[in-house]
Amino acid sequence: MNFHQVVIVGGGTAGITVAARLKRLARYLDIAIIDPASKHYYQPLWTLVGAGIFDKKQSERSESQLIPEGVQWYQEPAEEFQPEDNAVVTAEGTKIYYKYLVVCPGLQLDWNKIEGLEGNVGTYGICSNYSYEHVDYTWEAIRTFKGGRAIFTHPNSPVKCAGAPQKIMYLAEDAFRQQGVRDQTEVVFQSAKPSIFSVEKYANTLNDVIHKRGIQANYKKDLIKIDGPNKKATFRYLDTDEEETLDYDMIHAVPYMSAPDFIKRSPLANADGWVDVDPYTLQHNQYSNVFSLGDASSVPTSKTGAAIRKQAPAVVSNVYAMIKNKEPWRKYNGYTSCPLVTSYNSLVMAEFKYNNVPSETFPVNQGKERKSMYVVKKYGLPAMYWHGMMKGRM
Repeated sequence: MNFHQVVIVGGGTAGITVAARLKRLARYLDIAIIDPASKHYYQPLWTLVGAGIFDKKQSERSESQLIPEGVQWYQEPAEEFQPEDNAVVTAEGTKIYYKYLVVCPGLQLDWNKIEGLEGNVGTYGICSNYSYEHVDYTWEAIRTFKGGRAIFTHPNSPVKCAGAPQKIMYLAEDAFRQQGVRDQTEVVFQSAKPSIFSVEKYANTLNDVIHKRGIQANYKKDLIKIDGPNKKATFRYLDTDEEETLDYDMIHAVPYMSAPDFIKRSPLANADGWVDVDPYTLQHNQYSNVFSLGDASSVPTSKTGAAIRKQAPAVVSNVYAMIKNKEPWRKYNGYTSCPLVTSYNSLVMAEFKYNNVPSETFPVNQGKERKSMYVVKKYGLPAMYWHGMMKGRM
């Protein structure tokens, strides 16, 4: 029988961080990870890949290199949860029993929810930094842009790193200036969100950036269709359901995202399909030996690696407490961070917690664009990820 003290579904940022931290806390723990992926990606780098700063290979590692020593890896997709039996069943039919379960498989990208998007990214001027396969086409589209209309979208769904859809816009706009085509270019942000950013302090700065740089921002506009061959994009205005079609020369499209289907149909999901957990202890609201963190959890904060960095210690401490027959005690305060790149040498380091309250860690006003924060994003955060979080040190 396949039995482990702790079973972790998902070997991404959250899964590896939790496994590494648990192993550092107690080497003897019997831990297993269920994840089919052979590659692991540091996805925050893809914004800079799409802007021509890094090669995408720098964001990639072999999954086998990252799974901590002594952790058993089932390289299969999880398919079904049987919490009454304390079991997970994989797509291959392997049944794995647990004493404690940590669920963190990340998001799924629903490319097919926008008509004409699936299968056309990487052609017809349609690019997306949310695809490893096509992220370098974003830079190709920016580098070869000769003027016209460049559209950047944000969908009417939760997304990984809610700032990413606009970061590439600021970088592209800066690149167009450097390439001498900005005067012939209309830069348009079509966002389904009601404003540029949810935290007022940072929104004020970003609205200044947009105004100063002549970017046209339209809100509550949701991309519903792309006609690639004719380079037309159709948007629905969320307040009235009216539709409008815009011509484009380049469009950066962000797909809809949701919890993976196997989570949505499981007993662990809430009505919206997310793993139903307490927002502070990250413990499941029905099954006390189940925890969840990261993008697939119901936690009401931005879906970022920075959020996981603060969620993981809470999950690890609370699982370990239960192993020791104690009550979960550690609380997560909703912290997340969004490093908002605004040009090739400036960044607004947004850090905030529940209720969109700023929660900053640097001894400067983080509501300003700063070159120093750009350097942190470019060099500091990747190093912290690979050598800190992935090793269970951060």
